[in-house]
Amino acid sequence: MESFLYQAFIYLAAAIVAVPLARRLGFGSVLGYLVAGLAIGPLLGLVGSETIDVQHFAEFGVVMMLFVIGLELEPRALWAMRKALVGLGGMQIVFTTLLISLIAWSQGILPSVAIAIGITLALSSTAIVMQTLDEKQLARTDGGRSAFFVLLMQDIAVIPVLALLPLLAIPGLEIMSALSGEEAASYGNGTKEWIASQSPIIASAIVLGAVALVGVVGVFLVGPLFRYISHSRMREIFIATALLLVVAIALLMTAVGLSPALGTFMAGVLLANSAYKHQLEADIEPFKGLLLGLFFITVGAGINTGLLWDKLWVILSITIA
Repeated sequence: MESFLYQAFIYLAAAIVAVPLARRLGFGSVLGYLVAGLAIGPLLGLVGSETIDVQHFAEFGVVMMLFVIGLELEPRALWAMRKALVGLGGMQIVFTTLLISLIAWSQGILPSVAIAIGITLALSSTAIVMQTLDEKQLARTDGGRSAFFVLLMQDIAVIPVLALLPLLAIPGLEIMSALSGEEAASYGNGTKEWIASQSPIIASAIVLGAVALVGVVGVFLVGPLFRYISHSRMREIFIATALLLVVAIALLMTAVGLSPALGTFMAGVLLANSAYKHQLEADIEPFKGLLLGLFFITVGAGINTGLLWDKLWVILSITIA
């Protein structure tokens, strides 16, 4: 208990000091959280290996974020965006992968490894970009919407990317995953074995059935459930029900081998027409913000400073490129 309280104190104190300062300097809260994590982790050594366990818990904030984004999109609106989603998002992934792969190949890297590098650097962190756009009030601008289409398409593209990467593996060479931090954690150890052992047709039917089940629950059961809960007039129970809904959907998506973040986004879209949409957003928002902040701190605390300084000019060159 004492250890838990100590860790909570360190994380909260670091956030309270670094984030307001970063916002005042115009850098945004994400950089503030990362700097806070860097300070309490590699620089001061106030937190240790438990950071990884905290990060796995905090990544649920990403799941909540995509659920809230989904709540703001009606299915009809999402269908109307299909050209921008597939066209703009798809072109970004394909052309960025090709460009970076060709550059890597020209530097003498094996073609399969070059493609893996291209796919890796073609994807972005939805959590960091959307958090930054929201803070700068750019999410509802034309540029912000275009960025959202690209990010959403990248999240969807994770599924075929996971299938492609093992085909690029070379014996004796470890190829890093092409997923951003939150997406990699969402997949855990990959698709469940019982799904992987099925034929492609059966596996696809199971996945579609899970999505259909979420749709049926969203249309027919969520409304009556929340009406029943609202009669208790206990806000904490309503909040608990909202959290239970998100956790249940995440568990279902994980069981069928889908990303919980992508699954809860689809659930949010299906619940966008619900009468309790705004109540769900209001209840989940504080948990989402707190967990996202904690997630960014753990990312900063896990930075390998030794590698950063050893390869500083290489990392800076790649970042600028």
